[in-house]
Amino acid sequence: MKVRVGFGFDVHRLSEGRDCILGGIKIPHHKGPLGHSDADVLIHAICDALLGAAGLRDIGFHFPDTSAEFKSIDSKILLQRVVALLHEKGYSIGNIDCSLVLEQPKINPHIDAMKETLSKVIGIDAEDIAIKATTNEKLGFIGREEGVTAYAVALISKP
Repeated sequence: MKVRVGFGFDVHRLSEGRDCILGGIKIPHHKGPLGHSDADVLIHAICDALLGAAGLRDIGFHFPDTSAEFKSIDSKILLQRVVALLHEKGYSIGNIDCSLVLEQPKINPHIDAMKETLSKVIGIDAEDIAIKATTNEKLGFIGREEGVTAYAVALISKP
């Protein structure tokens, strides 16, 4: 069996009046990630981790922010497409471990809903998805609540 691991990272500016979409769900907050798509930083990091594990470049290569096709797109659709690419290459997804870094809103009350949403999109058990959240201790652009970042690691395998 061939086992591979991939790492993903993403960052987005936070903007007043934007929907706060993280982990495929809308979280009540006055600021949300700003980007070409719905700017779901967590899903973008997961996509990059999966693509990297399979050696399939990155999310920007497959879904460029210069394409009108991806303007305001739901990032769950991008994740579905990434999962399909992996399956076409014969890979199955073992588990995903990720972290969100932001000051507000508090993520802990939403983790179970995120895991359920992501598990349905990816096609793995929710228990195979770990989501953690932390602050940046009020330091830097994250500490000033100007942005949010996410990190993800994915394990994939092929017989």
